[in-house]
Amino acid sequence: MKIAIGSDHGKGFELKEKMIAFLKEQGYEVDDKGTYTSESCDYPDFARPVAEDVAAGKADKGIVICTTGIGVSITANKVKGIRCALCFNEEMAELTRLHNDSNVLALGAAVVSEEMAKKIATIWLTTEFSGEERHARRIKKIEG
Repeated sequence: MKIAIGSDHGKGFELKEKMIAFLKEQGYEVDDKGTYTSESCDYPDFARPVAEDVAAGKADKGIVICTTGIGVSITANKVKGIRCALCFNEEMAELTRLHNDSNVLALGAAVVSEEMAKKIATIWLTTEFSGEERHARRIKKIEG
């Protein structure tokens, strides 16, 4: 599975680097969309390419990270076909895959610890969409 990943500077960059190493250890192919330093930057420049790659099928899933996760989730959700979910715990990660078939995960580096981020990502990446009719119906309504 190929995962595109991107972040802002500072805490987002630090967590992204740790998540890349973790994901590779788990056997995932990772495409780092940046940022590549902790110098101040604009997070949409890195969250949008992640979402665009997922929407275009160049990556199977995406992970975007900033201080709170809010800005990157808003950015990713502007891309047609993206269902980005901001998750703070394991239950949110599981339910967004089961019910929303989310294809991009947003994390807040100031909100979740490195260990929680790894737990969230593991559950999110390994939980399949339930495929239940009511959830599929709702996704179609979201997509318009």
